[in-house]
Formats: sequence, C-alpha cells, structure tokens
Amino acid sequence: MDWIRSIWNKTLVFLEMIKWEHSVFALPFAYLGLFLAERGLPPVPLIFKITLAMVAFRTMAMGLNRILDAGIDAKNPRTSSRALPSKKLKLSFVWLLTVVMFFLFEVSAYWLSPLCFYLSPVPVFLALLYPLMKRFTWCSHFILGIILGIAPYGAWIASRGGFSWIPGFLTLGITCWVAGFDIIYSLQDVEFDRQEGLYSFPSRFGVPASLKMTAWLHLVTLLFWSAAGTLAGLGWIYWGGMAAGALFLLREHWLIRTCGIKMIQEAFFSMNALISFSVFVMTLLDLSVRRTF
Repeated sequence: MDWIRSIWNKTLVFLEMIKWEHSVFALPFAYLGLFLAERGLPPVPLIFKITLAMVAFRTMAMGLNRILDAGIDAKNPRTSSRALPSKKLKLSFVWLLTVVMFFLFEVSAYWLSPLCFYLSPVPVFLALLYPLMKRFTWCSHFILGIILGIAPYGAWIASRGGFSWIPGFLTLGITCWVAGFDIIYSLQDVEFDRQEGLYSFPSRFGVPASLKMTAWLHLVTLLFWSAAGTLAGLGWIYWGGMAAGALFLLREHWLIRTCGIKMIQEAFFSMNALISFSVFVMTLLDLSVRRTF
C-alpha cells in the first residue's frame, strides 16, 4: 500500500503546485455562461460535463505553466520552493498528469459537442503560449485574460451551439479583469523580472503606470459586464451583484495603493474570489426570480 500512499501524496503536492483553489476565478464564470444560455438551471449532466472540461483544462494549463517556468521559478526566491524547483515532484510525474489532463479535456470537449471539440485546440494553444510570452512581450497578462475569459463562451457554445454577444461581453470583461489582477500579482516580481530580462507590464512601465492601467482595465471590465447584463435582460438583482463586484474591485485597488504588495494575498485572491462569487450568485438569483415570477 506504500505506492498508493506515495501517489496520493504526490497528487496532493501537485494540486498545491497548480493552486487548485484559484479555480474560483474561472469556474463560476463558466457556470455563468451556461446558466445564461439556459436561462436558468441547466441539466445536471451538462453541468457535470462542463465542470469536467474546466477542471481538466485548468489542471493541464497550470501543469504546462509550471513545467515551462521551472527554470525561472528556481531562480526566483519567491517561487523557488515550488514543487519542481525544490524537487518535491519529478518532472516526469508532472508531465504525466498534464498529458492525462489534456486527453481528459479533449474527451470532455468531444462529449459536449462536435463544435466544442473542433474549437478545443484554441485554449490549448493559448495555454501553451502563455508561459512563453513573458520571454518576449509584456502582453502575457492579456493572454491569461483571454484563457480565463473564454470559459463562459465555451459553456454557452456547449449549451446553444452558437455564438452571441452576451457571452462575448462576458469574455471581454473577464479578459480585462484577469489582465488587471495579473498585473497586480506581477508587482511582486518587478526587480527579478528586470534582472532576468523577463517581460511584464510592471517591469516595462513601472509600478505607478501599472496601477493606472489596472484601474482602467477594471473600469472597462464593469462596462463589459454591464453590457452583458443589459443584453441578457437581467434585472436589479444582477445589478446588485455588479455593485458588490465594483466595491470589491475598489477595495482591491485601495489595498494595493495603501498597503503595497504585503497585502497581495487579500487583494489578489480574496477580493477576486468575492467578485467572481458575487456576480455569479446574483445572476443565478436573478434568473431564478424571473423563472418563478
């Protein structure tokens, strides 16, 4: 039984390495696209398929990120304790789980619909591109935004099999939102990125410009999400969720501007998790009330 315990322990280390808890950023928005497409509660099998696809894709994407960044992570004091640089996991084990998740994602996409399967190479390509981007351009933040942003669109396509501006505006909003908080997160590595010749918005343009850019991105985020809610015909409950999301965004910026990177965990994780949760829950409540009355 020792080998079972060993695999289990390695899997736990792998899950910690890929920050599985950060799934709270993307998964609610995938469900949001699905619930809006269905105008209420979707069939349980469809929820399961989309959850499987999302979990498999994110695990694969984070596995690729950690593999391709292992050399950089080993040099950075902030990331040198991660599983691959610290030798807690073998590279072959991480590759194995990443490849398994890739095939699971493709199977899930095929299971959802032929169109989902045909489009599945797009997010896979972006997941491969993202960790490489920092080596030659500061636009990597926006690639990450697109990767998370297409989640509601993918769920919409899985449900309706077509295209619409409702998930389109959600996607644009999420792209700006994620790019903004990724810029905030990268403030931790400004000096390291400059020393190693890596590209990020803060290392290229400086901290003050980064904070201004993030503020503009998050303002545009609210505008795109407002457009999505208007097109979807959502009511005051949705706008209540939007108001809560706006307040959490304001607190995120206040924390960074007043306390600096020492409050990065609350500003990055806590506030953005609350934004994702509040917008999703209030949208779900809005749809439920409309179906009831």
